[in-house]
Amino acid sequence: MNLYGDRGNVIALSRRAEWRGIEVGLTAVGLGEAVDFTAFDILFMGGGQDKEQRLICEDFQRVKGGALAEAVEDGVPFLAICGGYQLLGRFYETGTGERLPGIGILDVETRAGRKRMIGNVVAGSLLAGQETRTLVGFENHSGRTYLGPGVRPLAEVLVGHGNNGEDGTEGAVYRNVVGTYLHGSVLPKNPWLADWLIRRAVVRRYGEGVTLPPLDDRVETEAHAAAVAHAVEVARRHRTPVRRRRLRAVVGGRLGSRRGSR
Repeated sequence: MNLYGDRGNVIALSRRAEWRGIEVGLTAVGLGEAVDFTAFDILFMGGGQDKEQRLICEDFQRVKGGALAEAVEDGVPFLAICGGYQLLGRFYETGTGERLPGIGILDVETRAGRKRMIGNVVAGSLLAGQETRTLVGFENHSGRTYLGPGVRPLAEVLVGHGNNGEDGTEGAVYRNVVGTYLHGSVLPKNPWLADWLIRRAVVRRYGEGVTLPPLDDRVETEAHAAAVAHAVEVARRHRTPVRRRRLRAVVGGRLGSRRGSR
């Protein structure tokens, strides 16, 4: 389960922890392995196609589902991308009508649509506090995911399709679990989200009194802003709907005044 550079999220988490002096150990968990996921500090799962999702689905049902649910309730941060996000929900129904059962950690349901939703995404999120932060990434999925009352959206879509192309939501959040359709990879483009996951891991292990030392994110901030501006410009050129008023409020004056966001 590693499409469109999803493994870059693991690299981003590792580097941003190591730059703060936090020792990082990585463990790859394969099919059929029974694991105590509460022993880990952060969990990650990338995206995959229907073939890979069937294999993961069977493994989740037979081996790992209960252990993953226990870890989530114990507060372990968990980032799941695209196909991984879908399988944390109640089910994913393929284009042929086959229903792959999820493990129900997230109160979401996914059904494949006839048209793939492909392109850049810009969204506004309140995950990290009262200040709206931008998320930017790339989506490529046919699944339409609909949220139930047991989760909240990760973000509000400004450019792109998000969960289903209908309700303006992107991703889902439950406890310290973040599900999203954003590839590309999402964490290098959005370092604040990587830091949110790291901080939740540190707080779970050491308590609320622990803080993360700030990093010099000037390069990352410029890259993020450039990705947002590019996504808006591409949307304008292709006459893709842009929620302009909200976009201006989220990304601020400098980007909000750029051509294509007005």
